[in-house]
Amino acid sequence: MKKIIIINGPNLNLLGKREPGIYGAQSFKDFFTELKRKHTAYELSYYQSNIEGELIDKIQEVGFSYDGIILNAAAYTHTSVGIGDAIKAIETPVIEVHISNTFAREEFRHQSYISPNAKGVILGFGLQSYELALQSFL
Repeated sequence: MKKIIIINGPNLNLLGKREPGIYGAQSFKDFFTELKRKHTAYELSYYQSNIEGELIDKIQEVGFSYDGIILNAAAYTHTSVGIGDAIKAIETPVIEVHISNTFAREEFRHQSYISPNAKGVILGFGLQSYELALQSFL
């Protein structure tokens, strides 16, 4: 059974409450429960932190033993050389995910320090972006 982890960055713990026009009205906890129910062929786990160093620690912790990482680094996507370097240093493939289409938003969101080291990027499909990323590991 493939081990896949979803790692979410800052403010994504507020999904369902935060800017529902952009991020939707469903909490990530509810979405993750549905995802696990639909995809029993995977051993799915989830981690969220608002702290950059904790995200790096988790990437390093699972980056040599998991089959895949689905990463939404949120705002750190556009600012964190450290997270980009952590992805470059590990063996586990990473799919970068964003709920919104970052290219349809503010200019600073067009830059990603994750993309150059990711296996692929999926953005703009709401929470379904995570499911598409999961399917890429089939």
